[in-house]
Amino acid sequence: MAHYAILDENNIVVNVITGRDETDTIDGNEQNWEANYAAQFDVPTERCKRTSYNTHQNVHTNGGTPFRGNYAGIGMKYDSTNDVFVTAEAPFPGWVIDTNIWEYKAPVDKPADFDSKPYQWDADAYAADNTTGWVEIIPE
Repeated sequence: MAHYAILDENNIVVNVITGRDETDTIDGNEQNWEANYAAQFDVPTERCKRTSYNTHQNVHTNGGTPFRGNYAGIGMKYDSTNDVFVTAEAPFPGWVIDTNIWEYKAPVDKPADFDSKPYQWDADAYAADNTTGWVEIIPE
């Protein structure tokens, strides 16, 4: 089974459906399933894109070849230049797409002890001093 993302005119994902595998045929004839589902949803062919349920952060979870960066979700954006699905907007000002994993990354690296202590991004701290941004959450 394959999955397909239906895009709006701004390449934002508005629907994700389960459909036929790209290798499925009808009466022995190969099919263009993206075009087929585009027609069903009454959108131009370029606004239906296959997406891989097993691809996250540009890694295929079953050891296969990653496909289009990330599994498409409603509200994500299809980047036609790079043929990938990404979060539509950066979560904070200054964050940029990391093209190794096709997700937004903070402009300042996470602290070395990030996995052992609770941190959060502080956009105001970054705006005041662009060498900072991660602040430890101190329990009250």
